[in-house]
Amino acid sequence: MEIYQVKIPARFPVRAGYFPTKSNKTSTFLPRVAAFTTSSHSLTDKSEPESQNRMFILGMGFFGQFFAQSLKKEGWVVTGTCTSKTKKKQLEEKGFHVYLLDANQPELSTLNAMKCYTHLLVTIPPVGGVGDPMLQHGELLRSTLLDGNLQWLCYLSSTGVYGHYGGAWVDEDYPTSPTSELAKLRLDAEEGWLNLGQGLGFSTQVFRLGGIYGPGRSAVDTIIKQEPPSEGQKMRKSRQYTARVHVEDICQALKASIYTPSSRGIYNIVDDDPAPREEVFTYAEDLIKKKWPGRTKCSSNSASAASPTKKDDSRGDKRVSNMRMKRELGVRLLHPSYRSGLLSIIDQMENPFHCSP
Repeated sequence: MEIYQVKIPARFPVRAGYFPTKSNKTSTFLPRVAAFTTSSHSLTDKSEPESQNRMFILGMGFFGQFFAQSLKKEGWVVTGTCTSKTKKKQLEEKGFHVYLLDANQPELSTLNAMKCYTHLLVTIPPVGGVGDPMLQHGELLRSTLLDGNLQWLCYLSSTGVYGHYGGAWVDEDYPTSPTSELAKLRLDAEEGWLNLGQGLGFSTQVFRLGGIYGPGRSAVDTIIKQEPPSEGQKMRKSRQYTARVHVEDICQALKASIYTPSSRGIYNIVDDDPAPREEVFTYAEDLIKKKWPGRTKCSSNSASAASPTKKDDSRGDKRVSNMRMKRELGVRLLHPSYRSGLLSIIDQMENPFHCSP
């Protein structure tokens, strides 16, 4: 397997901006003149030649934290938001400055803070009956960010917006046909963030992610922890194909989109192997048996609960193509299959079992 990791250099030109034409149907690709450096320790006006890389993450959940740690190692200043004081304290203990955010009633001070950042990642999911909670305040967001330092925006969406395609391969040019309320709201949010970012002249992308997994959140972890399947996992039990992606590869794609100019707005971020959940959990349990022989009886109930009891081929769903991501962003997956991803996860784990064989 060829491994290629995207690492942003200490100083690089800001990606070109996308400015909608008067018809708002197409975008004009125009270069920006500013540049960023990871070695600077002060913010400068957008007209200045250099300023520090600063990432603001709306929603410091599982992936948001992973990405933030990755950027910090490369010299970025990173902050973000969470929704509880307990979570805020935990994140601050990890070295992050974090804002408490009620997306339904965001404080103006938080929105104003976003103006000082050069990059914005949105991970907050839509809310049933509401839609994207931040986009409820679209005009306030627009007016607040208009004169800020923001140059790049990415919204994390889901491959669920495609709906069911009977097992066919789909790419970003295929019509979307979401079947659930959440997927429909995701699609509305995609349009809203694209319109907001492009309208303000930012480089703006939507990443349609497969199921996210990584250290602490994987089939291996589910089996070991004897966790019951989530509602989303239950819904995916009978699918013949399931899109997924390792957190390290999402990080790669995001960094590539920051550094690599592209006129595209939407990318599928998935691995090469849309295998069914049953196959993934069977492999995960085999890994556990090999690494800790005799310990699998501690986790057998969780494994059987997480795997489907009967495969329903009538719900073939879809297979999601990642060719545009590879071709235009230059990403070569660290984990092209769940096999590589799960093996990497279990290789990093210490013995988690406390029961006797």
